[in-house]
Amino acid sequence: MDKFDSGCGWPSFTQLVAGDTVTEHTDSSFGMLRTEVRSKHGDSHLGHVFPDGPKDKGGLRYCINSAALRFIPYEKLAAAGYGAYEKLFAGEK
Repeated sequence: MDKFDSGCGWPSFTQLVAGDTVTEHTDSSFGMLRTEVRSKHGDSHLGHVFPDGPKDKGGLRYCINSAALRFIPYEKLAAAGYGAYEKLFAGEK
């Protein structure tokens, strides 16, 4: 699974489930230089990606705003239109 506890308080992932649905932008707000992740279709802010994630999983840490996430129980993925993603969670049930 790609979710991990980074200790930052935000839901953190080593990669995106569907990278073609987001865009990345340089964000220099608050005196920091970071990469913002936005929804490709709605252009809404999803979070940021940092290069300090687990090295053995590619080194990226996607910190995603929990308000941008929708948690769906495995048993309800297909009914909610996410059946194509069931294989990603099959070992997590």
